[in-house]
Amino acid sequence: MLRIGYGFDVHQFGGYRPLIIGGVIIPYTQKIAAHSDGDVLIHALIDSLLGAACYGDIGSMFPDTDSEYNNIDSRKLLRISWNKIITRGYLLENVDITIILQIPRINTYIYQMRYHISQDLNCPVTNINIKATTTDTLGYIGRSEGISCVAVTLLTR
Repeated sequence: MLRIGYGFDVHQFGGYRPLIIGGVIIPYTQKIAAHSDGDVLIHALIDSLLGAACYGDIGSMFPDTDSEYNNIDSRKLLRISWNKIITRGYLLENVDITIILQIPRINTYIYQMRYHISQDLNCPVTNINIKATTTDTLGYIGRSEGISCVAVTLLTR
């Protein structure tokens, strides 16, 4: 059985948290506004994984109204989610992730992001694809007001 999941997340700049994408701290002058660590990539990935396994979404599993998740490392949330999914007998075929931001440039960090995720999901790094794109200065992302990410997951059972 094949199961496909889709995830999306967005965070605005202007907070006080460092920019973390895929578990990697990215040096940047603007900070992220978020309840957890604000890792937009991990949040989109969790949503895609939970969606493929029919477990709802990140907000229902880890509500931002719960102080337990304030300042939490999103990679911990990813591992919790993945452990729940594998108990249902699912295997990860692949994930494809697109980070959408105008600046900063992140290409030099992508392999490290892929490595972190492969460790958290206990899979080969070749199962994880990450790419980045801009909006060519259009919209809130183009004005460097925020960052977004989409993720697609394929699970088998």
